[in-house]
Amino acid sequence: MLSFEEQAQLAAAMCATAEALGHTLSASAADLMAQDLVDYSVADIANALKACRHEANKLTLPAILQRLHAVDGRPEANEAWAIALQSFDEVQTVLVTPEIQQAAAAASPVMAAKDKIGARMAFIAAYDRLVAEARRTAQPVNWTLSLGYSQELRAAAIEEGLRLGRITSESATALIAQHSLPAITQDGQAIAGLLTGTGPAPSPDLRGKWQAVRNDIQAARRRREVQRLWNSRKERRELAAKKQAVAALISAKQEAQVDA
Repeated sequence: MLSFEEQAQLAAAMCATAEALGHTLSASAADLMAQDLVDYSVADIANALKACRHEANKLTLPAILQRLHAVDGRPEANEAWAIALQSFDEVQTVLVTPEIQQAAAAASPVMAAKDKIGARMAFIAAYDRLVAEARRTAQPVNWTLSLGYSQELRAAAIEEGLRLGRITSESATALIAQHSLPAITQDGQAIAGLLTGTGPAPSPDLRGKWQAVRNDIQAARRRREVQRLWNSRKERRELAAKKQAVAALISAKQEAQVDA
């Protein structure tokens, strides 16, 4: 929670940000806005104000909150639903937030009735409401492990959480020890290192898989480019044929008028 001194500094920063955007913000309004942001960290608010200076037309409390929420680590509703679908499978282990868990519980009876569309609608309605409340009270995101039966999938879920930055390496090590799982592989650490720029080199097997993925992506791009060129030539040929047909029609009409 921000101290009184930090609130005063924040109010001054908001006045300066508003001025940078071409309008004024009264001291009393800035003070009220600062009070509404006391539950957020100084660093997060500073980043939000910087984003407002680059993106917003006017500094408002909703504009600041929108940018604070965008980086709070909570997935959007559709991504959260995909995670919830995994959690319905008792074999799978997934990392979930409290909002995902509670929304999945609300949708569970509908899912049990084999109404997947209705379950998704119930989940998203509950999830959006829970996330809005958590954000209103500035609760930080909290990822926890929802355990499934498969120990191998537990290790994979932890590695995935580490790769996505949802848990720290210390948390991953503690979870592996807690659940008596094999240590994160060198390849798992290498994948996580893609995000941080650090970590061990991948194994030859993983390096080969990465190269195969790159080759597939490049081949797909080449196919798309060839198709684009083909479509472009086809359109030009069709346009030329239409022009010739129109010219022939005009010429025929002119000849008919001359004969008449």
